[in-house]
Amino acid sequence: MTPVPQSSIKLKLSIFMFLQYFIWGAWYVSLGTYLATTLKFGGEQIGAAYGAFAIGSMISPFFVGLIADRFFASERLLAVLGILGGVAMFALAQMQSFGAFYPMLIVYCALYAPTLALGNSVSLHHLANAKEDFPRIKVLSAVGWIAGGVTLSLLKGEQSTVQFYLAGIVSVAFGLFSLALPHTPPRKTGQDVSLYEILGLDALALMKKPSFAIFIVCMFLICIPLYFYFVMMGIYLTELQWTNLAGKLTLAQISDMVFLFLLAMMLKRLGYKKTIFIGILAWATRYFLLAQSVNSDAALQSAFIFGAILLHGVCYDFLFIAGQLYVDNEANERNRGAAQGFIAFILWGVGAFVGTLLAGKTLASHTLEKAQGAIVHDWKGIWMTPAIGAVVVMVVFLIFFREPAKATAAPAA
Repeated sequence: MTPVPQSSIKLKLSIFMFLQYFIWGAWYVSLGTYLATTLKFGGEQIGAAYGAFAIGSMISPFFVGLIADRFFASERLLAVLGILGGVAMFALAQMQSFGAFYPMLIVYCALYAPTLALGNSVSLHHLANAKEDFPRIKVLSAVGWIAGGVTLSLLKGEQSTVQFYLAGIVSVAFGLFSLALPHTPPRKTGQDVSLYEILGLDALALMKKPSFAIFIVCMFLICIPLYFYFVMMGIYLTELQWTNLAGKLTLAQISDMVFLFLLAMMLKRLGYKKTIFIGILAWATRYFLLAQSVNSDAALQSAFIFGAILLHGVCYDFLFIAGQLYVDNEANERNRGAAQGFIAFILWGVGAFVGTLLAGKTLASHTLEKAQGAIVHDWKGIWMTPAIGAVVVMVVFLIFFREPAKATAAPAA
């Protein structure tokens, strides 16, 4: 069989990443606005809705480990997940009550979340020089997210079901396009796979290292204030009567692309501890900026808010990407995959679930007894809560975390 040219593989994977993140960017940021203003859901219900993605992320390892690795070619499974995800999105557009909307959102997230791990796996499997080519392809994910948000803003769909129809249509297209990806057969056909292996729990041996244990605890704790941004930001800007929210919030992804390229230099010069510390500091700074924006004059308010949005590259890359690279640095060949699965389960599963749940409770508990025009929440109190939380985590990390003895690695993904 004639090998597929790398140029063709890279092009297909780039389109795949673009479509995959277009879907996510078309609904995730604007969901809170839609639930609060259109469906009139309460704060706890909105927090629970954002927690649906965490539930999907916790289900994902079972899905990939039990099904994708043993029975089906990855590209065919991606096609099925994409098409069914589109159907679930169309169903969400029809649901008005929390009792119907929430379970369907969990179903959708359980269909979408596995595509993230599967897409990365297919890419790394087929790229001849993954360390060099994967980051370049991954940039298309940020471009896709931006395109999804901008398209939604152009359609003025942040407060309507347009976001679900847009995401649903692109999800079906994503599923169909997945069939064009290189064939990737199951890796463990006929093998028994233990629950311990699926969850990456054989990486728990790394917890014997005090600094690694501190790192995991801090990553879990920072997720609690972190998800306040994703749950609250759209609602806050809606109450401020900003327009084209989804498009404006995509400035975060532009920042993400810039700082992703700077990350290698920062790790080389500063090491893991200082780089991750800057990431946590950026989260605290982001929330203090948002707290200061409350009741400021219009020009200063906009400056604070755009500053908070543009910090996203530092917040995400210097914390999450650097954190994943630290885990890779500490692991060995035998447990490297398990270690990455374990940190993903902590960050996007358990940590995200707790963070979104507490964010929803905070939103509900800071509802004003008397609305001040369009403002119906005590936003100063809301933003100061995660700001203080991030500062506490930052102090714990600074005191107890130790720079690893190994040489700092340059980012590979």
